[in-house]
Amino acid sequence: MSRLFIKVCGMTTVEAVHAALECEVDAIGFVFAPSVRELSVERANELAAPARHKVACVAVTRHPQRAALDAILGGFRPDILQTDFDDIAALELPRSLSVLPVMRSGRQGGACTGLSRMLFEGPVSGSGLTTDWDEAAELARCTELVLAGGLHAQNVGEAIRRVRPFGVDVSSGVEERPGLKSIQKIGQFVAAARAAALETV
Repeated sequence: MSRLFIKVCGMTTVEAVHAALECEVDAIGFVFAPSVRELSVERANELAAPARHKVACVAVTRHPQRAALDAILGGFRPDILQTDFDDIAALELPRSLSVLPVMRSGRQGGACTGLSRMLFEGPVSGSGLTTDWDEAAELARCTELVLAGGLHAQNVGEAIRRVRPFGVDVSSGVEERPGLKSIQKIGQFVAAARAAALETV
């Protein structure tokens, strides 16, 4: 398979951002939805500053209100907006903005028609629960699928071999405790994911 896209989501510290950059990930996520990882626009900008123009900075939302979304787009200026597929249909977004629609396991099987890329997630983001890899594998055949949900260094290799995704996304799987990333776990996850991608051809 081609180079694996890797996103580390739920950044809350400068140390985590630098660890992700050191590992040469492709994207980092900043959460603007109710969560232990939720940030203000101001704090997200502080954390994102060293990553700008190096990796994609992703604004992660779920069912955002219009005023909150305008504040995120205008104040944070994300490279990518990540939000549920149902949200996107109801929002007026700038055509220049890249969007990563979130599809959730067991709810919208086969709904990738027309989507060039999606993030496939479990029912609750950031919960650490593993999603349905069989369903993900089916969707990965018809779109660039970024696999999320319950991934960590010990299972990401098997997930990549079974699903053959375009990319992987991790949050709770590289944390010391909810909301606090582990520099060591970020490194272990990225190394395991890259190794599996090289084996999967």
